[in-house]
Amino acid sequence: MAVDSSAPFVSGQTALVVPVPEAEPAVRAWRDRFDPAARAGVPAHITVLFPFLPASRVDAGIHAALEEIFGGHPSFDIRFEGCGRFPGLLYLAPVPDTPFRWLTEAVVARWPEAPPYGGKYEPHPHLTVAQVQDEVLLEEAESALRTELPFSARVSEVELVTYTGTEWHRLAAFALPGSPAT
Repeated sequence: MAVDSSAPFVSGQTALVVPVPEAEPAVRAWRDRFDPAARAGVPAHITVLFPFLPASRVDAGIHAALEEIFGGHPSFDIRFEGCGRFPGLLYLAPVPDTPFRWLTEAVVARWPEAPPYGGKYEPHPHLTVAQVQDEVLLEEAESALRTELPFSARVSEVELVTYTGTEWHRLAAFALPGSPAT
């Protein structure tokens, strides 16, 4: 959940994320030090939508709609072959990124009142590694990450998480069905 580090998380926020446990060995130490989401309990992930709806609005109907949306998208494989940058942010770039864009578009089509990043940024699928305004540190992290690449991951679920005021907690997980080839 890459967010502007000057804008703290707000209690009751929710997000839809794809956990990427395969990335943890490569990114955990960097994320623990330089990613506010990691320090707040979010594992390595790619954001589908942040912020989503306020937690107070998330009910059984929302869960059913999310299950229907994600049930219409097959699971898929990704690779991480390189890093990318936004100002003050280092990330791993998933290849392909199109399936993440489709997931985001499907959720936003159902809830247009929840644009990605509050409408502040265009969605760009990525796995945040470090958010810091120190270019030397970002270079160091990128150099270290290059030795861990490439690696692959299977995307088979999307998690709904909420911020309690101190930590992010998983509320639900929605399966992406097996691909037609499996």
